[in-house]
Amino acid sequence: MEKQLKYVVLGAGGTGGPIGGYLTRAGKDVTLIARGRHLEAMKSNGLEIELGEEHFLAPVKACSMEEYKETPDVIFVCVKGYSLDEAADFIKRTADPHTVVIPILNIYGTGGKLQKMLPDLTVTDGCIYIASQIKEPGKILMSGKIFRVVYGLRKGTPEETVEKVMPVLKTIEEDLKEARILPVLSSNIERDALEKFSFVSPMAAVGACWQVSARAMQPGGEKRDTFIELIKEIQRIASAMGVALPEDMVDINLKIMDDLAPTATASMQRDIAAGKQSEVDGLIYQVVRLGEEYQVEVPVYKEIGEKLRERLGN
Repeated sequence: MEKQLKYVVLGAGGTGGPIGGYLTRAGKDVTLIARGRHLEAMKSNGLEIELGEEHFLAPVKACSMEEYKETPDVIFVCVKGYSLDEAADFIKRTADPHTVVIPILNIYGTGGKLQKMLPDLTVTDGCIYIASQIKEPGKILMSGKIFRVVYGLRKGTPEETVEKVMPVLKTIEEDLKEARILPVLSSNIERDALEKFSFVSPMAAVGACWQVSARAMQPGGEKRDTFIELIKEIQRIASAMGVALPEDMVDINLKIMDDLAPTATASMQRDIAAGKQSEVDGLIYQVVRLGEEYQVEVPVYKEIGEKLRERLGN
């Protein structure tokens, strides 16, 4: 019998919470890293996950970064982009050369960035399709049934690393399946991560700029048209980068949008509305910078970026 993998899910919000909760329910060895009232609630009562009329309570193991003393086989990094330095420090302290690090962030290119910060470890790249958020401490609300984790080794990964890590990645795939999470072990993670970014970035941009939920992007009208134009601008950047996104990327993303609960919003939008630090730099301003780098016009992103800079004062 193969040894059970020991997982750490770093960050227990709308991304990490469901991953940790579903894996725990499936009997996997998982520790959620969190802080504050959310951590205390999970320690006392477990993690409750709500999806429509379905509720379940997962008796998760949870602790702070400082409290964790083990050495994991797999670390899912589910923090916000602005917390990447803190995450890297935690990983340096707890991981060893066999540990596989899987970043599941909204911001494109995180895996490559984190690999430079952790040169002695294997860092994949990854993304997630899910609509969820912390409803209250110890409770996660999922707004839609889509729950897909995409991960894989980037191009240029040494062959000896591929041979060493691939069995672990396949075991993760089986564990996610058992947990009722749809896994995609990607052979072209750069493309697949940019494909996900082409959804979450436009949704966050429209939602934050006009302070609207998915409902405003689901029927026809100005907000939906803007969502479409933003997708097309990312498609043009991808083409200039040599990344072949699907030709029907707009239709794919509209289908995802239309399947969301009308009240769904992007985490960046919620953070801005709450006056918190947000991922606006990586999700919005970074697209403008990529346009400049690859000499691609992105007028709609520029307009929204300027509006958000003026509102946020940054």
